[in-house]
Amino acid sequence: MKKIVLVIMSAFVLQASYAQKPVEVGGAAMYATKNIVENAVNSKDHTTLIAEVKAAGLVETLQSAGPFTVFAPTNAAFDKLPAGTVASLVQPENKATLTKILTYHVVAGKLDVNAIAQLIKEGNGTVVLKTVSGGTLKASMQGNKLVLTDEKGGMSTVTIQNVYQSNGVIHVIDTVVLPS
Repeated sequence: MKKIVLVIMSAFVLQASYAQKPVEVGGAAMYATKNIVENAVNSKDHTTLIAEVKAAGLVETLQSAGPFTVFAPTNAAFDKLPAGTVASLVQPENKATLTKILTYHVVAGKLDVNAIAQLIKEGNGTVVLKTVSGGTLKASMQGNKLVLTDEKGGMSTVTIQNVYQSNGVIHVIDTVVLPS
């Protein structure tokens, strides 16, 4: 009987440790006990995003209680923008535009992929998500991939999903989405 109890307890310990294992993004572990900024600053794939968040003055906002759902473009996603765009956006005179673009990547609430998939199902294949900037993103599934369509018709695919944070969830995306 002791052996059975020990085996069952070991299974629960393994399951609990697996459930709490942090997701790795950009070579760094993302911990559910840390907020969005505390985790993102450690990702080598999100240095451009963090520099822009700082330039826009959004660090405190993304460290607040939230909850937020952040669609986080990688450095490679920013590299797809026309040459000079990123350097131009971080200039003080473009802070309002930068803020609008960055907050377009944020939805109020904590929407993991299961929640978004359920909304897509209820919407007969698509759901319109209201962003913090006041714009909208359309979410749909293409096969087993979650795809976002921005107001300009640009598309971005979620490459890493459900990176849970203390104040929300991050989904890594491969293309910067842009408001109209």
